[in-house]
Amino acid sequence: MYLSVAVGATWVFWLAAIALGVRFDSALGLVLLLVGLAAPGVSGVVFVYLVYDERGQADFWNRVTEPRRVGLRWLVVILLVPLGIGVLAGIADLLLGGSGPSWGEGVTQFALNPLALLPALFFATLPPILEELGWRGYALDRLQLKWSALSASLILGVVWALWHLPLFFIGGTYQHDAVGFATTGFWLFMIGIVALSVAITWVYNNTQRSVLGIVVLHGWVNFTAELIVVPDPLYYALWWVLVVVIVALWGAKTMTAASEVPHPPLPSEP
Repeated sequence: MYLSVAVGATWVFWLAAIALGVRFDSALGLVLLLVGLAAPGVSGVVFVYLVYDERGQADFWNRVTEPRRVGLRWLVVILLVPLGIGVLAGIADLLLGGSGPSWGEGVTQFALNPLALLPALFFATLPPILEELGWRGYALDRLQLKWSALSASLILGVVWALWHLPLFFIGGTYQHDAVGFATTGFWLFMIGIVALSVAITWVYNNTQRSVLGIVVLHGWVNFTAELIVVPDPLYYALWWVLVVVIVALWGAKTMTAASEVPHPPLPSEP
């Protein structure tokens, strides 16, 4: 039910933009974009209060605000993995005869105008905050009550990928202006989100279900992708390589060293 509400609420505003012919780089378009982005998080908070008792609600906000859940080791993982995948994709491109990695537009313009990085920072940090209160703050826990960590990740990843679909039809978005619908880049983007969903669950389950850690990871993935430009096929392929390594080393059931998937305090538990 949550997934239907989150996707449906977002699509109401984004489909309205399509119907009105509004670009997301206009004033009205930005409002519709932000309201749609906020739908997963707002819905997640509402469902937390509908489903959990006071312990579950307190657990939710602790996961959002408590940095000690992450720990230094996993903070290093969060920072190094997205950066490493970008660098490795660039190196692989060079070895295959390509031009290798290049700096993103915001970086190249930074010397002339330090404010050039602001759009990249904005879209790297705001969407994760608005989204992850719901995707990982609520939905992932509920899915992992029934499914293995890998299955829950794949289910959520497919829904998360489809959630982005209207963006391919709205001007002023990366998906519309740089990728396009039904192109090779479109399919790489969609399956790449599913791979990222698995990697996020791996970090989430190993950081005491830290939503704060996932917000940082999601934002850092966005930002490093803006900083270092590499060929999409290699970039997304390496995320799937990471998925294979995670499942091989940690197992599909929990993707941790534990035998059981972590879950929030349920009302029926003492």
